[in-house]
Amino acid sequence: MIQSSFTLPCGQTIKNRVCKAAMTERIAKGDNLAHQGHINLYNTWADGDVGILLTGNVQVDRRNIEGPANVVIDQSNYHLQMETLKQWAAAGTKDNTQLWMQISHAGRQTPGEINSTPQAPSDIGLKIPGRNFGTPKPMTEEEILELIDRFVFTATVARDAGFTGVQFHSAHGYLLSEFLSPDINTRTDAWGGSLENRTRIHLEIIKKCREVVGSDFPISIKLNSADFQKGGFSAEESIQVAKMFEQAGVDLLEISGGTYEQPKLIGADNISINPDRSEVRKESTIAREAYFLDYAANIRAAVEMPLMVTGGFRTLEGMEKALESGICQVVGIGRPLCADPHCMKKLFSGEIDSLPSFEKTLSLGPWIFSPNSPFTLIQAINAFGAMAWFYQQIKEMSAGRMPDLDKKLLQAFLADTKADKLAVQDYLNHQS
Repeated sequence: MIQSSFTLPCGQTIKNRVCKAAMTERIAKGDNLAHQGHINLYNTWADGDVGILLTGNVQVDRRNIEGPANVVIDQSNYHLQMETLKQWAAAGTKDNTQLWMQISHAGRQTPGEINSTPQAPSDIGLKIPGRNFGTPKPMTEEEILELIDRFVFTATVARDAGFTGVQFHSAHGYLLSEFLSPDINTRTDAWGGSLENRTRIHLEIIKKCREVVGSDFPISIKLNSADFQKGGFSAEESIQVAKMFEQAGVDLLEISGGTYEQPKLIGADNISINPDRSEVRKESTIAREAYFLDYAANIRAAVEMPLMVTGGFRTLEGMEKALESGICQVVGIGRPLCADPHCMKKLFSGEIDSLPSFEKTLSLGPWIFSPNSPFTLIQAINAFGAMAWFYQQIKEMSAGRMPDLDKKLLQAFLADTKADKLAVQDYLNHQS
């Protein structure tokens, strides 16, 4: 079943049921423009026989970005990179592959070195040890309306450049998901309070985007199944929001979960920035191959639109069971495609029986230095070091090379930390 095609509500046909999930590339220069590295990277991934390639989060506002090396598309710079965007789209759509641009705004998760007063629904700040985030500035009505236009404009540029769809990022604590979360969005106007008001910005973006891109262009949304934080966006609310998205004409809803504070998105159930507010998932749920399949099942009971589940899939059997159950129509694969960009092709052919799981073996060292260390700091370094290891593999592919699987976790962590510092300086240099 996984190799069978399927048709989205908008009429576009996807060649199989696998999507390379969005992973931030963090390879842009200080000008935040797409370049040859993006073309190289997606050219490599397009050889891997997946149905959909999702880009990392392309930002709509250079002042509010997830990292200094993000790609940004707005009215001021799109013409400078349009030819590169077309080449990126051409590379990612070869062999009948779909290439969708994930569009995002970092909100309060904008690094403080970039913006000390990032835009957010309210002034509720983010505090993570070792990370610098500014004090958010609540958005005015005018700024919200401008933001909606920014999302729509970027989607239009994506379509004109040859990308075959878009996904709006409303998960993992970024701006759109901040609007959904009652403990972050404390507004009392039309954009806060009730669930309908907290969802309003999404519905406006979808409506205006559809008017511009047409009825046959795929529109997807990435939604948290829950924030897994007491007082935050709940699993019950996600079901209601999914119903609204279906009525609004969303073609594919991706189910994920967690935030910077509760990083369930990477399977890190043992790490929490706010342990007193963390919602613990059932052991049976944690043990599942797919992290969020149980939550997707509850959403499936309420909607008919296609669903995509990302996080944890490693075996062909697990993927097939999820698809055959009808819970989801697409499986999202992330980290394995960083370690081996052609691993799905190998899985399809029978060359391998499961995808690489380097995240299970990456460690600072044995016992006390492992991800299961009794010390939270060591746990965190292992978790963020593992993420750095995968980022380093993305950078290898962007340079036209294959992943370096011999790279050690600490080596990757230090290299990534250094790269981040240099990227911030490059970004700031382009501001002057």
